[in-house]
Amino acid sequence: MTLLTFQKNAPALADQASGAPWTRCNELPQLTTTVPREYVHRTSLAEVFLTGCTKIGDNVFSLTGQWPRAHTFFTSADGTSHDPVQAGETIRQVGLFLCHAEYGVPLGHNVLLWTLGFESDLSQLRIGSSPTDLELIATCTDFAWKGNRFSGFLRVTIRRNGVVAASGTALFTCVPPAVYRRVRGERGPGALLEPLAREIPVPAATAGRLLPFDVVLAPSDRPDRWLLSPDLGHPILFEHANDHHPGMVLVEAARQAAYSLLPDDAFTPSGIETAFHSYAELDAPCWIDAREIPAADGSGLRRVEVTGHQDGRRIFEATVTGTVGAEHGGRRGA
Repeated sequence: MTLLTFQKNAPALADQASGAPWTRCNELPQLTTTVPREYVHRTSLAEVFLTGCTKIGDNVFSLTGQWPRAHTFFTSADGTSHDPVQAGETIRQVGLFLCHAEYGVPLGHNVLLWTLGFESDLSQLRIGSSPTDLELIATCTDFAWKGNRFSGFLRVTIRRNGVVAASGTALFTCVPPAVYRRVRGERGPGALLEPLAREIPVPAATAGRLLPFDVVLAPSDRPDRWLLSPDLGHPILFEHANDHHPGMVLVEAARQAAYSLLPDDAFTPSGIETAFHSYAELDAPCWIDAREIPAADGSGLRRVEVTGHQDGRRIFEATVTGTVGAEHGGRRGA
């Protein structure tokens, strides 16, 4: 016991004996860390991709971020590349952070996401020998309060070593809890409705994923239609409690539907433009349909239009753009 106590206090005794200055926790230098997880609506620090922010102009901000080398969800199946959808999640986090940290939106407000779009340069998503440090420029347009609602349009450019790796936009509205409860009605927070049980998903390789756990689609009787059926315990897609399917789940459903529609193993999604029209409820079937859009520009890109419907309502629509060629770390599983 005496020996353990001595070892525990040894550094302090040595510093006091040598006369070296004693550094306390609140005196440590401010080194790189993540932004507060609450500001980007995450419960896990590991899912926070922003590390800092500086205002550089009227409604223009310079931010820093970092993507880990081996994320459990946002990494290609062969482990060589970052997932393009991670750019979409990063843009989402930028919008949330600026709303709370710069424009005074209370943390308890709910965010209604109307659009989210992003495109990436797959050659810039290769994972290196260290985590990928990011420099981001965010331009905020029409960020303003109207009564008790705050809304705006966000444009973000993501650079890696000075080169553009991805860019995108988002349109959103922030509302106080009372307004959100009225909007959600009987399906809002605290509702006792029973979510649908998960159906057997399509094969992971068909959806462009490595693990069945990550698949959000179940098959139907048509090759161009699927049932939205994610695992509600997924630690990334359902990182915190939700009373509906989050927008990023619908974005992932669009990507997987596009991958499932195209039989070409060399198809690699690089960008998605999504418009959200209504909430995707947890207790009713949501059907995902996809069709390829004929290419007219001769670029070699392939485009798939994806829509989601529930109870006769269009929930969302998305256009998935992909490259032809497997050299960028496609997500096909074994």
